Amino acid sequence: MRIAIPFIESMIFASLASAQPATAPADTKVLGTLRPAHPRLLVLEDDLARVRELAKTNPEIRKLCDRLRDQAVNTLNEPAVEHKLEGPRLLSQSRTCLRRVATLAGMYRLEGDRRFAERAEKEMLTAAAFADWNPSHFLDTAEMSNALGIGYDWLHDQLSAESRKTIRTAIAEKGLKPGLDVYRKSRWWAVARHNWNQVCNGGMTVGALAIADEEPSLAAEVISHARRSIPRAMESLAPDGGWAEGPGYWNYAMRYTAFYWAALNTALGTDFGLQAMPGFAETGLYRIHSIGPSGLTFNYADGGSKPGTAAQMMYFARRFDRPAYAVNERQLGGSEIFDLLWYDPRGSAADTERLPTAAQFRGIHSAYLRSKWNDPQALFIAFKGGDNKANHSHLDLGTFVLDALGQRWAIDLGGDNYNMPGYFGKQRWTYYRLRSEGQNTLVLNGDNQNPAAKAPLVAFEPKIAGGGSFAVADLTAAYTKHAQQVRRGVALIGDDRVLLEDEIEAATPVEADWAMHTHAAVVTDGRRSILTLGNKNLYADVLEPKNAAWQVQEVRLEKPQEPIKNTRKLMVRVKTAAPRTRVAVLFSVRERPLDSLDAAAPLSQWSAEGVLARP
Repeated sequence: MRIAIPFIESMIFASLASAQPATAPADTKVLGTLRPAHPRLLVLEDDLARVRELAKTNPEIRKLCDRLRDQAVNTLNEPAVEHKLEGPRLLSQSRTCLRRVATLAGMYRLEGDRRFAERAEKEMLTAAAFADWNPSHFLDTAEMSNALGIGYDWLHDQLSAESRKTIRTAIAEKGLKPGLDVYRKSRWWAVARHNWNQVCNGGMTVGALAIADEEPSLAAEVISHARRSIPRAMESLAPDGGWAEGPGYWNYAMRYTAFYWAALNTALGTDFGLQAMPGFAETGLYRIHSIGPSGLTFNYADGGSKPGTAAQMMYFARRFDRPAYAVNERQLGGSEIFDLLWYDPRGSAADTERLPTAAQFRGIHSAYLRSKWNDPQALFIAFKGGDNKANHSHLDLGTFVLDALGQRWAIDLGGDNYNMPGYFGKQRWTYYRLRSEGQNTLVLNGDNQNPAAKAPLVAFEPKIAGGGSFAVADLTAAYTKHAQQVRRGVALIGDDRVLLEDEIEAATPVEADWAMHTHAAVVTDGRRSILTLGNKNLYADVLEPKNAAWQVQEVRLEKPQEPIKNTRKLMVRVKTAAPRTRVAVLFSVRERPLDSLDAAAPLSQWSAEGVLARP
């Protein structure tokens, strides 16, 4: 995953940094309940005993143990990490160190193979010898502090006194002290409200707790600052667990939230009230709903479409008593050390079946509609309003993805190369994947959406007559230069149709481009397009305007943008007529005569009784 500081965010937080005083001094009593012995972080000996017992009867656990043992063995002969930057980042090296140290140390704790402990020690000593952990891109420092904090704690009794001193000194000098410089001045990530906050606070806290008995003053100050900082980002989960940065950055932020939470609970016996924050217990539902039947996520903003593994779902399942979270992670085949050490065997497909098939996340104004759970052929559409100022955002208000028949038909192109000139600066809105024309939404008069616009969901109905659901977003703020009002409604109808309907009110005629991106082959015939993936067809019909006709454009990008292969844009170009124009597109998994299709009702008439007018 590529991480950087968006230009707009960096300007905001630079201003905050200069305006706010340093935070309050450390709470010297914060370490009063510190567990004195090692290991004390994330996974205690009782957890290991539980995993060993499960492995005796659970074939899934045994397979996971085997895979992780193989990973550890393969690491034995790999060269250690290097101080090698990619662009401005050391991040890939920090993550490699974390993966290796946690896997090697975890498997040593489970099975006692000394080779694993020795190889983890080598990795930590190599990282400890780096000149620095690249604090200018502090995620690198935070993840390295996390890696060495875990290794120091889990292997404490196996390390020589000299190695312990070297690693402990590196955590303090190259991790915690640079972090304190940020905390004391209330700079950047310490006041951020997105993934940087949780990652940096999580890494700092794990490092601090690892050496807290030997560096109590330093550790207490770091933990006190982190305790005050992390609620800023956690407030973004209210009220129902959605995450404005998209599923990929949700995974990153919540992974480090789990590290933070678990470390506090095991080392201090408290989480400082984190568990009670609104939306936290529900946030695993956001991950579950954001993954379509195709196995791909609704990857708006800078995220990729593959969900990856999220071991924190196992931890959240146990802490919040949500078996469906564990079911989701097991179905995705989690294969990292924390999937094993936090493993929760509870739940089945029935737990997922009990979830609603339609959900809205009010804090981020997105909706997820599907015809059925646990069916790869199910119909699924995910749709967002949202905030164009959100961290890692694209100009994508109104965008959507669509799954049917086991395929992803409407795709989100995701992010581009973070090292391109001005990617997080003044050139951000010049790149195709980030511009409005690179989204599955409307473009008016060829112009980008307003980068400062917000689009609230103004209607949501989880159950309509005949089966299905709908959501409506007010996109007006994105297009104020060209229109007085713009609304988009998305409806899943029965188990075989999806309707997208846009209403545009403008005082003068506007050229409106309706577009979606797809990997499908497309054949157009006036108002009908037939999309083909493999041996499956999806039918796209323009219900309104009656005189509209589909167009297809191949999407081609030139360097420095990443080239796009086998991707095309399905479009309808409409010249609006004052005062109101409606664009309605119906997707169907079954072919129907175009002249037999129901008319689309105006958005103001959508209701639980249905969204299409009856013949």
